[in-house]
Formats: sequence, C-alpha cells, structure tokens
Amino acid sequence: MFFDNVDFSALELPPAALELRGEVRAFLQHEIVAGSYVPHLGHAEFDLEFTRKVAARGWIGVTWPKQYGGQERSYLERFVITEEMLAAAAPCAAHWFGDRQTGPSLLRHGSEMLKQKYLPAIARGDMAFALGMSEPGSGSDLASVRTRAEKVEGGWHVSGQKVWTSWAHKADAFFVLCRTAPQGEDRHQGLSQLIVDIKTSPGVTVRPIRFMNGEHHFNEVFLDNVFVPDDHVLGEVGQGWKQITSELALERSGPERYMTTLPLLVELIRRLGASDDVRAHEMVGRLTARLWTLRRMSLAIALALDPASGNAGVDLATEAALVKDMGTFYEREITDAARLLVATEPALDAADTFERYLAECIVCAPVSTIRGGTTQVLRTLIARRLLGALK
Repeated sequence: MFFDNVDFSALELPPAALELRGEVRAFLQHEIVAGSYVPHLGHAEFDLEFTRKVAARGWIGVTWPKQYGGQERSYLERFVITEEMLAAAAPCAAHWFGDRQTGPSLLRHGSEMLKQKYLPAIARGDMAFALGMSEPGSGSDLASVRTRAEKVEGGWHVSGQKVWTSWAHKADAFFVLCRTAPQGEDRHQGLSQLIVDIKTSPGVTVRPIRFMNGEHHFNEVFLDNVFVPDDHVLGEVGQGWKQITSELALERSGPERYMTTLPLLVELIRRLGASDDVRAHEMVGRLTARLWTLRRMSLAIALALDPASGNAGVDLATEAALVKDMGTFYEREITDAARLLVATEPALDAADTFERYLAECIVCAPVSTIRGGTTQVLRTLIARRLLGALK
C-alpha cells in the first residue's frame, strides 16, 4: 500500500558512505571550533562563505554527473552529508534548494544550455536558487496558482505573486510555477515552470515576511510583466504539474523534515543527565525510537530515488508526504518535550545552548507544518492513496 517500491532490507550504509560521514563530521567540528558559524535551529541560515567551503569539498551536487560539476556518488552518500549538516545545525540555505531540488530537476528536465549554465555554478556555490510555488489563497494547493505567463515574441511575460518564498531576497534565480494556458476542467493542465533571474530581471519585487523576533527568511515575490526567454522554460510547456510533483518527493522525504530540531533533543538529554524521572525516560525513549523509524523511512526513499536502484519514473510522492507529515510533527514534539521536562526560561540570546535552542525552536515552530506542504494537503494526498488501495 505504502512503500511498495522501496526496499527496507538493504539499508546498511556502504563503506564509502561511512567513510564520508567521518569526513563531513570532522569538517563541521573544525568549522564550529574555528568559530566560522554558530549553530542555529528552526531553519537553515544563509551563509555563502560556508556554502563555498562545502562546495570546495565536492559536497554540493554530489550525485550529479562530473560534466556538470558533480561527483557521481550515490544518493546514500548525499543522505549522509545532509544528516551531518542537520545534526550540526550548519548554515546550508545558500545551497539547500539548488542541491536538493533545482539541480535534480535541471538534470531531468532541463535543456543542455540550462544544465551548463546553472549546474556547475550551483556545485561551486556561486548560484543560489529559491522556489516559487505557493501563492496567496492557494497555500499548498499548487494546482490553483494564478501567476500567468503570456506568450510574446522570443519568450513569455510573467505576472503574479508568490509567497513563503524562502531566501528569495538573497537568491540569484528561482523556479516559477505558472499558467501558460487558461485553466480548464483539469487544473493540472496548462502549468509550466519558468526560470526567473531575481536579481536582474525588471519587474521582480521581493518583500520580507518576518518572524516574531523580526528576522526573516520567508518572502513575498511580485512579478510584474517579467520577461522570460523561451530557452528558460524548464522542460516542456504545459508539463509543469508532472515536473513539480517529482520535485516535491525530493523536498518532502529527506532528513530535513525530521532533524531540524534534533540538536535540541541532544541538548535535552545532556540537561537531563542521570535524572531518575520516569516520565523523562519514557518521553526521550519514545522520541529516540521514532527518530530511528523516520530515518529508515527516509533512507529507504533515498535509496529508491538513486538512479542505480532501477526505479526511474516511479512516483514516490505519497511516501514522501507521509515522511514529511510524520517528521514535522515529530520536530514539534521534541520542542514540547523540552518545555515539559525542563523548567527554564528560553531566550534567543541565552548563553546556555539548551535555552537558546529551545527559544529558536519555539519561534520557528509554526513553520514546520507549513513549509513543503501543509499538514491538511499532505493528509489529503495520503488519504486518496489509501482509499484508492481499498477499492
């Protein structure tokens, strides 16, 4: 019913992945000791200097062909890199989207020109991408997008509004899901993906959506008659829905959907120490067991997505939605457990790591069940699969 196309019997990491884990862990420890970044929870920070250090190690686009700046390593090795970055709360936002979604989409659907233009730049840490999906009044119902592209000589004029666009104020370009044909009975038809240069295209305006503490990484992006040349259409005109659903499997299934608050759990266990509180033992034990389960689910999808698995073209959108739904609630439960088990006053400027992590998680708590697809939309997707299997 679920996970029919994934194999849980082959989840032992190969020696190359285990060796890579040690390399990544040593690199991150060195960066923390050197003070090159301060770990922050809730969302990845945008640090172009750090991203370029990661790129110099060959850890961005690690699964991509070498001709496009990649290393042709396995998805399991990429999984290990992602895990270690999250465990160390590393500032990966400058390459997160490019490495996870933009690059694979370009490899799958992009023209040779687009691959040559963007992939090596992403792999070098020289090009940051954002994702233009959600819109006001649409949320995660992507089929209801109203941003439109009208055909003109040599390209398209794009007008509309995107919302919750992470790091658009620092990104160089973004994928825009828009309508290139009038909406008919099937809302999934007539959608296309265009690549828009945020920094240089006339008609693009970016406005911040701020957190409670005044900081921001979400944005509104307004497109007012923005010209996009024909050669910056990703894939085929009208195939945007099919393309974007394959991207969502990559976005929703990875460790970043259940490990964002993991460093808080580690600090909670340190704070509890040798506590004889039975309730604390039960809660920590339950959270640890659930982490192991979510990791196996996510790892199984990573293995299935590897081209070497022979699963090319297999739709794992529902499995990814299940991981995302369970994972983001798990992240919230870590925060709730920390608040219940430790009597403390969290503060964003606290010297104590546990108190600072807890404050950061509280501020960002509403984000987890929204980004990457709201809980309601994900559960609708899962329910449709379940009901279809029961017919």
